[in-house]
Amino acid sequence: MAIADDIMLLDQKLGVLITKYEQYFIGLEKREPLLLLGEVETLVRRYSGVPINNTMYKHRFTMLVARLNTYREHWNRILKLMEEGRYSRDRFISNLHLRQKDKPERKGPESPQAAAESDLDRLVHEFREARKACNMPDDKVTRELIAATIERQRPALVAKLGTENFVFRVVVEEGKPKLKAGLRKH
Repeated sequence: MAIADDIMLLDQKLGVLITKYEQYFIGLEKREPLLLLGEVETLVRRYSGVPINNTMYKHRFTMLVARLNTYREHWNRILKLMEEGRYSRDRFISNLHLRQKDKPERKGPESPQAAAESDLDRLVHEFREARKACNMPDDKVTRELIAATIERQRPALVAKLGTENFVFRVVVEEGKPKLKAGLRKH
C-alpha cells in the first residue's frame, strides 16, 4: 500500500476506534476494542521510523498520531478509574435510570423508608464484619453512629455527585473499614 492509502486507512480506523471505546465506556460494548487498537498501533508503527517526504502526508500522519496518543491517555485514565470502581457512567445514563426509577412501577410492598432502614441494617452488619476482619473491636458500632455518619456526609456528596441517588458501601482501605458512597446503579 502507498502511504496515502495507509494514512486514509489510519484515519478511518482511528475514528472507529474512538467510537468503540466510547461505546465500551457507556456500556454498549461488552469488551474493550483491543484488536482494533492493535491494528491502529501497527499502522502507526509502520511509519514511525520512516521519513515521509510529502509534507501534507507527514503533517496528517503526525496529527493522527498525536490524536491517538491523546485519546490513549484519556482511555487509560478512564480504565484506571473503572478498575478502582470510581468511574460513573455518562450523566445521560444516570439520568435515564433516575427517570425510570421515578415511574410509578411498584415491585413490592416495601416503602422507601423501609428500604432505607434495611440499607442501614446492611451497612451496620457489613461495617461490624469488616472491623472483625481487621481485628478491631466492633462493640461501639451502632445504627445511630452509622446513620449520623451518613447524614453528616450527605450534603457534601449531593454537591459533589449532583444527585441524591447514591448508595453507601463498606470498604477496607489501609487496614481500616470506611463508608464510601457511589451512584446507585439501578
